[in-house]
Amino acid sequence: MLRRDVLRGIGGSLGLLGLAETAAAGPHFAPKAKRVIFLFLNGGMSHVDTFDPKPVLDQRDGEPMPGPKLKTDRAAGNLMKSPFKFSKHGQSGLEISEIFPKLARRADDLCVIRSMYSDNGNHGPSLLMMNCGHNLPGRPSMGSWLTYGLGTENKNLPGFVVLCPGYPVLGPQLWDSAFLPATYQGTHLLTKESGPEKILQNIRNAKLTSSEQERQLALLDRLNQGYLHQLGHEPQMEASIAAMEVAYRMQTEAPEIFDITREPEKVRARYGDHEFGRGCLMALRMAEKGVRMVQVYFGNFQPWDSHDDIRIHSKLANAADGPIAALLEDLKLRGMFEDTLVVIGSEFGRTPMIQNSGLERVGNGRDHNVHGFTTLLAGGGAKGGFAYGATDEFGYKAVENKVHVHDLQATILHLMGLDHTKLTYRYSGRDYRLTDVDGHVVKPLLA
Repeated sequence: MLRRDVLRGIGGSLGLLGLAETAAAGPHFAPKAKRVIFLFLNGGMSHVDTFDPKPVLDQRDGEPMPGPKLKTDRAAGNLMKSPFKFSKHGQSGLEISEIFPKLARRADDLCVIRSMYSDNGNHGPSLLMMNCGHNLPGRPSMGSWLTYGLGTENKNLPGFVVLCPGYPVLGPQLWDSAFLPATYQGTHLLTKESGPEKILQNIRNAKLTSSEQERQLALLDRLNQGYLHQLGHEPQMEASIAAMEVAYRMQTEAPEIFDITREPEKVRARYGDHEFGRGCLMALRMAEKGVRMVQVYFGNFQPWDSHDDIRIHSKLANAADGPIAALLEDLKLRGMFEDTLVVIGSEFGRTPMIQNSGLERVGNGRDHNVHGFTTLLAGGGAKGGFAYGATDEFGYKAVENKVHVHDLQATILHLMGLDHTKLTYRYSGRDYRLTDVDGHVVKPLLA
């Protein structure tokens, strides 16, 4: 018997014990997408400097914002035009900032939602809303909901993986399974290192041979089954066992997947040898192997939080542009673009006014803005070469075809074949769902 077959046998036995309530029922209807890659530009990407051009902002640069004084997170001054130029791209003529030249060449693949809005202007609550559908902690993340509803296509890998050089603001709360069974929690891996042995620390057993490890796990298997037989249904323990089984089975596939040197040098060069680039390439390889959702955070803490100087966006975009464009191109080359939904965005946008709270070192930045911002979709049944909705003439507030975060989440679930009103879990006397009690599918975004 091959070692791979032994691993499958050991891993499969306990996975059936008492997990009937956690078993994925499958899609509610035929899906357009099989998997999601969420590229999270954490910190707050400025829409008026990237994907939402505002000619009037250029014309009124330096003037006060019309109307009553707006309440912002920090003190705001006069209107400030973007330091970056926009131009039209592709047959669709989508206008994209000069700081994303490579992604602009894929304009006809992009669905640009220019009318996003959320509820709370602080990073923590907005990150929770975008990831978990609620401003407060204690709710399952979108990746957990997806794997709960659909399961995974590869039992040797986690169904939901999160890649980051370290941690974004709030860290594990953003990929928590909360009251869903623990087996659906995201698996966090560090991209600050390169090489599978560094990314997946302790993936190999240095003390036991393969045959010794198999004998040990077979014994643990029998002991666990006997203990569970005495206890009866014990969801937390069963979920922990299932998670450990996945960790063991990862030895057969994970080292190969995370070894990006297996990709040709010309492929790796397009992504770049840096944290976000490696993350995007690993996301491609994991999606190819059946991981249901991969989330790639741009960096630690909140790198896109440009309070001091919005021109820093040029440096940030330079690191993000190539990997995102390469990912979209490679998904097409590998025949995966049509059934892989790529989401690109932040927890909120930024104000069209300059920030002048007195805390800035440079004094050329923008404050947080939840009233209007931009999120991009590509592939997976989203309409390409298409801009939907609009903010006002300055870019402060969504005014046309407004899309709340819950609407975005409902649309993502829909493209994955799930009805967001039916994907529920009974907890503490009520049925919970990702979109809480709100949200609707934005049908114009669908191809």
